[in-house]
Amino acid sequence: MLLSDTNQPGLAELDAATLDEARRFNRRLAWAPRLRIRNRAVPMLVQSLLRLGQVADGARLARAGVRARRHIVDADGLKVPVRILAGARPARAVVLDFHGGGWVIGNAQMNDPLNIALVKACDVAVVSVDYRLMPAHTLQDMLDDCLAAARWLLGGGDDPAWVGLPVLIVGESAGGHLAAATLLRLKAWPQLLARVKGAVLYYGVYDLAATPSVRAAGPDTLLLHGPSMATSMRMLTPGLSEEEQRLPPLSPLYGALDGMPPALMVAGERDPLLDDTVLMARRWEEVAQVELHLLPEAAHGFIRFPIALARRVQARTHQWINERIAAVKPSS
Repeated sequence: MLLSDTNQPGLAELDAATLDEARRFNRRLAWAPRLRIRNRAVPMLVQSLLRLGQVADGARLARAGVRARRHIVDADGLKVPVRILAGARPARAVVLDFHGGGWVIGNAQMNDPLNIALVKACDVAVVSVDYRLMPAHTLQDMLDDCLAAARWLLGGGDDPAWVGLPVLIVGESAGGHLAAATLLRLKAWPQLLARVKGAVLYYGVYDLAATPSVRAAGPDTLLLHGPSMATSMRMLTPGLSEEEQRLPPLSPLYGALDGMPPALMVAGERDPLLDDTVLMARRWEEVAQVELHLLPEAAHGFIRFPIALARRVQARTHQWINERIAAVKPSS
């Protein structure tokens, strides 16, 4: 069932203080440069700064009592690096995570803060995929990396304790796109897709030809450079017409969604990608249960902001994942 922003489990009655804090944060965010990918140098610089800031991340893991290890998935003729986080208690489920970053920046480690919280709150193991990035690689390369990692995990992974555990998929922004595309491609292996018990999709991109809210994005868009968004997405699929860009799995919005698992979808009302989530939720609910959260005063990427609104959404995500795990019968 689709839910309005005024009647949502775990997010009902967003108080004035929470919304005022989000507005204050947005006013500060408005002074920050908007992300705009125009050449190879920008993503290389951002990626270097990201890795520099991750040097001390081991201390965060140690404080949380969470272990991290790197593994190279060997599947579908590909070798795909993944980052695996696990807590002290046995995992009740495994989460397959796809990071964001506009397909050009980011890595699995950047999701440690979110994934550590997930491990602690839900007693899960998290497998985060370090898929290849543009411009050095193509969108098809990324899709293939994500599918290979998914097939490896759903086929048993590398930990005997994972055998038979439910699997959930989480994706944020570009990672939401890759998560949805991966689920569509998994329909070729129904027995594997059946192991996926839920999908959490944060403000994903589901139409590479650009939804109306993307096409209408102006210069006042927070975090993202609104006027160049549609052009940037066309760079993902050079040489393709709009009709070809909309073909699934490139644009999951137009895929046959039968067989999809229940989904939790989240988007901000100040996000130019809002229409992507709303339209996808409407199609998804035709075949599976959907819980949709449209958050007032929330910009793209807000789940990472140090504000109460982000903490409320994370708490609901943890609750929803725990509900999905609890709903799985032991024999499955």
